[in-house]
Amino acid sequence: MTDNERTDDAKMNDDEVGGGLVTTATTLINGLHTFNDKVTAMRIARTEDPDSLGDKIIKVALPSVAGLVAGKLFESLWNTGIARRSAKRAGTGSKSTRTDQQQGLIMSLLFAGLSAAFGAVISQLSDRGSKSFVAHRQRKRAGDN
Repeated sequence: MTDNERTDDAKMNDDEVGGGLVTTATTLINGLHTFNDKVTAMRIARTEDPDSLGDKIIKVALPSVAGLVAGKLFESLWNTGIARRSAKRAGTGSKSTRTDQQQGLIMSLLFAGLSAAFGAVISQLSDRGSKSFVAHRQRKRAGDN
């Protein structure tokens, strides 16, 4: 094989390798452009979002805290009412019977159902209230600009 033939073979191998690198580089650059476009779209969506961090915290925390406080309040009222009822029964000298145990189970189920319903109602109302409050804050901010 002559030197010219070796050089031609080397050029052909370089072109094949170079062509593969060009294709890989193009694919990589296109992937980076796609990634950049997605990041740009997310940045635009974030800057156009009217909710500030405080608004988002209010929308999450207020209903949660209101539901928790309402649930604890309901529980304490329930326990106060049950304690009075138990004190009346203790005064009559009644013994723990099967009927008392069944009533205890029924009262536990009743408490669970009423507590869940009360908590859900309070959470829904406070959720609506927090969204309304945040919307009011946003209108007020928009008017200040």
